[in-house]
Amino acid sequence: MHTIIHSLNPSLRSLAADSASLETFRQPNYDCQEHPDTMQLVVYVPGVDAAGVEIEAHGSDLTVTAKKSHFVRVNWQSLHLETAQRDYQLRLRLGSGFDYSAMQAEIHHGVLSVTLPKRHTVAAPRSASRQRRVAA
Repeated sequence: MHTIIHSLNPSLRSLAADSASLETFRQPNYDCQEHPDTMQLVVYVPGVDAAGVEIEAHGSDLTVTAKKSHFVRVNWQSLHLETAQRDYQLRLRLGSGFDYSAMQAEIHHGVLSVTLPKRHTVAAPRSASRQRRVAA
């Protein structure tokens, strides 16, 4: 007899749905370098062209999804290569110190280069009351 037990906790269901969606993707190798004005992110996604790349910024998170063009041959047989044929997805929490609207990206031979400029925040001048407290 087969029994299916459903979880009563909705957060566990969402975790199961997230893990199922992550199984369709694999995480690519990447390199991140910080410069004075920008951050340079290099993502290695072999087999992906520019039409298959989607970059999204939600709050402080950056999500890079790179989909390969899948060709099905006439004499195709499954050789357990499904994991090697999965698309790429990279999720990074970068913070709010970047100007995501001015982001630039280019791809060349499976190497995606993303340049994120940093936000320039102007330091607020100290208030007079704060200066008095420090001096007293």
